[in-house]
Amino acid sequence: MDSKNALVVFQGKDIRRTWFNDEWWFVATDIIAVLTDSRDPTGYLKDMRRRDEGFSQGWGQIATPLLISTTGGNQNLNCVSTKGAFRLIQSIPSPKAEPFKQWLAQVGYERIQEIENPELAQKRTRDLYKAKGYSEQWIEKRIRGIAIRDELTEARNTAATVFMHRNEIFFSFLVNEKREM
Repeated sequence: MDSKNALVVFQGKDIRRTWFNDEWWFVATDIIAVLTDSRDPTGYLKDMRRRDEGFSQGWGQIATPLLISTTGGNQNLNCVSTKGAFRLIQSIPSPKAEPFKQWLAQVGYERIQEIENPELAQKRTRDLYKAKGYSEQWIEKRIRGIAIRDELTEARNTAATVFMHRNEIFFSFLVNEKREM
């Protein structure tokens, strides 16, 4: 199996995945099998879609049939992106899914706090870099580099807008001059 079609092991069970549209997509029934211990994950998924009307209606946006290698050869299986996997997990009424649901609630809560106070997002960024083992000096350079890049991008966009506006005025002037002739 190549790096574009790899297994993820969760609690000793395999979750098949494939690389599609520049992100990992996971086999939906594998996620269900891991979190529910169901003997028939396909049937479980069908029951979920019957029970949860919102989930069923959005299934076309959540899942995409992708070619996955199976013991019987390649087959099109319903796969979900990371975002879709989170939505799938939210609909699974299982004690094994509960830690994921609590984590999603915590992340959502933290994100709302960061929207209200953007300094929290910068602190979280610093903490993540520290956890990855980067030095304070590297982190400071990185944060400054991001700020400078944002300023340059804003300046470039402002200059482009001014340039376009000046061209519109000049073009308008030329058209009016021509009409007066």
